Amino acid sequence: MYIAAIDPGSDKCGFALLDGNGKALIQKVVMTDELCVEVMKAYEQYPFNRLMLGNGTTSANAEERIGKLLPSVKVEVVDEYRTTELGRKDYFKDHPPTGLKRFLPQGLLTPPVPVDDYAAAILARRALGLESPERSISER
Repeated sequence: MYIAAIDPGSDKCGFALLDGNGKALIQKVVMTDELCVEVMKAYEQYPFNRLMLGNGTTSANAEERIGKLLPSVKVEVVDEYRTTELGRKDYFKDHPPTGLKRFLPQGLLTPPVPVDDYAAAILARRALGLESPERSISER
């Protein structure tokens, strides 16, 4: 079983594809105009039957495009509550600060890259029941 998730944006989107245990098989930030190509490539490699779509400002457009591309996939629009904030936390878990930055509180740090892919992975983990939307930032 595979589940996909998208954190939609006007310029770029986070895309993640996880297995049933929550392991990220694909996690990347893609340009919005390339989203359908990336989703289709992922679907060909890992056929998924559910796609979680964050309810951001461009979600209606993304839902329409994905629905036409993969009509057999159930697209579920879900709340993005705190996914960017939690995505930053997960980014620094995977890429701990080095040098003098390691002494700064994480709340003062800004990731050097977009974390939309981490936000998408959180949406997928929530759908799998592996992550609570109410999760405290301090829990990770």
